[in-house]
Amino acid sequence: MKFENSLGFAKKLDKADPLKSFRSQFEIPAIHGKKVIYFTGNSLGLQPKSIRKFVQEELNDWAKLGVEGHVHSRRPWLYYHKFTKKALAKLVGAKPIEVVAMNQLTVNLHLMMVSFYRPTKERFKIITEAGAFSSDQYAFESQIKWHNLDPGKTLIELKPRNGEHTLRTEDILKAIRDHASQLALVIFGGVQYYTGQLFNIKKITEAGHQAGAYVGFDLAHAAGNVPLNLHRDGVDFAVWCSYKYLNSGPGGIAGAFVHEKHATSFQLPRFSGWWGHHEKERFQMKKGFVPMPGVDGWQLSNFPVLAGAAHLASLEIFQEAGIKNLKKKSVQLTGYLEFLLKQIDPENNIFTILTPSNPNERGCQLSIYMKQNGKRIFSAITKAGVLADWREPNVIRVAPVPLYNTFEEVYRFSEILKKAIP
Repeated sequence: MKFENSLGFAKKLDKADPLKSFRSQFEIPAIHGKKVIYFTGNSLGLQPKSIRKFVQEELNDWAKLGVEGHVHSRRPWLYYHKFTKKALAKLVGAKPIEVVAMNQLTVNLHLMMVSFYRPTKERFKIITEAGAFSSDQYAFESQIKWHNLDPGKTLIELKPRNGEHTLRTEDILKAIRDHASQLALVIFGGVQYYTGQLFNIKKITEAGHQAGAYVGFDLAHAAGNVPLNLHRDGVDFAVWCSYKYLNSGPGGIAGAFVHEKHATSFQLPRFSGWWGHHEKERFQMKKGFVPMPGVDGWQLSNFPVLAGAAHLASLEIFQEAGIKNLKKKSVQLTGYLEFLLKQIDPENNIFTILTPSNPNERGCQLSIYMKQNGKRIFSAITKAGVLADWREPNVIRVAPVPLYNTFEEVYRFSEILKKAIP
């Protein structure tokens, strides 16, 4: 598509947008009575209006039924983790037995590493990207120390080449080959939180397996943002949160994936809890853990129903919209934003876009590295009604989310940014 730098063109794109009606299903924040340009769905997604209904239904059933709600509510609480499986499987390209909503992201990451990071004297190294999200860094370091290993000698953090901002796939694959004999685990973010780079999950997984290692991904910035094919790509495990692109509320319940090939790998060590025990025997309270087949066997505790109700409400919207349709709009929406940014600073004197230009290597986030006056510019666009995200050092992250953002908002943002630059 050939873009134009005009409000009329942006409105024309909005008028032709087949997904435009979904914006009305979300609560848009307002400052001083004026709706903001909300470009920080990569940090916290907007609230679907339907969440009130879903949560209120559970509150009503709790009030009327008490403990009997576990079996007699409209969505029996005993089986609540099953209600999200179909939608989650579609979102991440999996089978229902491979996905479950549970816990929080870092809890799930630790649970997965207990099973899939099993270092030996020969194989003990972990490969990841440098500058991974801090919770991942802390998890990796603590897991390594738990095995009495030295993080400095165990964790291999890959950096972009000098003068470049993102990792080349060929460099990742080469590092995996170079360390193949000592490699235990390859784990990356699906989308790198700082740069917005979408990693090649298929190629990384293939290379990791050829090296004899397990391969996992943190999909915090990928789930609900880009189409995924975890089953087909052969990923061993993945984890994600639901409060960013999945719009399921602050601190909302997270998710996990374990490939079907591990569904009955009961010899894998794991931290066990009663909700992961075989459901037909769960309430017999016997000694001896018998895990459920699939990822359900990694569950620890019974399901948080109120958080799950919010999650269900959001996933229903994704079911209706379709992740492939959302990706199609996202390519246009983010492409238009990139076009307008380059119109502002064609020579990259003021800022540089860190995120790859190739739509196949990114989601809807663009990371704008400000070469000067970054905090001042960020403060100015915030005062002008833009809710974006500041990340040290000197990056403004903006994410036009296809479910609720518009082309007109992208155009208005570019005008606001232009005025904010000294």
